[in-house]
Amino acid sequence: MAQTIDKTDSIASLKVKNNYQIQFKAKQLIIPVALIGYGIIGIGSDQLEAFNFEIREEVKENIDRKLSIDDFSQYAPVASVYALGVLGIKGKNNIRDKTIIVATSYLIMGLTVNSLKKITKVERPDGSGLNSFPSGHTATAFMGAELLYQEYKDVSIWYGISGYVVATGTGVFRMYNNRHWFTDVVAGAGIGILSAKAGYWLYPTINKLLSSKKNTNKKSTFIPYYDGKQVGFGLVTVF
Repeated sequence: MAQTIDKTDSIASLKVKNNYQIQFKAKQLIIPVALIGYGIIGIGSDQLEAFNFEIREEVKENIDRKLSIDDFSQYAPVASVYALGVLGIKGKNNIRDKTIIVATSYLIMGLTVNSLKKITKVERPDGSGLNSFPSGHTATAFMGAELLYQEYKDVSIWYGISGYVVATGTGVFRMYNNRHWFTDVVAGAGIGILSAKAGYWLYPTINKLLSSKKNTNKKSTFIPYYDGKQVGFGLVTVF
């Protein structure tokens, strides 16, 4: 007896696979909000500020010279999201959807970090400026780590773990180089994780805005940018 295949069901299944997203659940907020909350509370807490100084003194005793590895390692996790795809390892989303999610996450993270820096005006440990809180390098690294985890956790959990190891190392080096306090790094980690999750939560809405029913051949892609002071994105449309 011949078996019939419902093409509609097949197409629907394909769409579900290519449009992977994280469903919002309140419990997903616990860890990032706790990290951000710790950092914010630390700004006005004498006890946590004292803890910041203790950690800095411990680090300073072991510093031989500054290492700028954190300037590069912050981008390693998000770069890996694309690099694994180039190597033929398929993640949850195709490159277009992946880019929309990455760009959305990057925009949320950048705006949040820069807004808090201007509002809080916390002095850096090395006295170089009043923009210590939160750590942008750490936020970028943890955002990439969460994106890497979500995209490839079903292929191998080790991709996500490696991303978080690199992100944690980035935060440690920010303190090692006397550029950030412990509370800056903790808050940056929380912001990065939450921004990545928000990128997935907002994807369906943004995808609808970018899709055009009138022109099915039109494809749009976000291209994010961040120059250390400003964050933004460009929209590239191909007809």
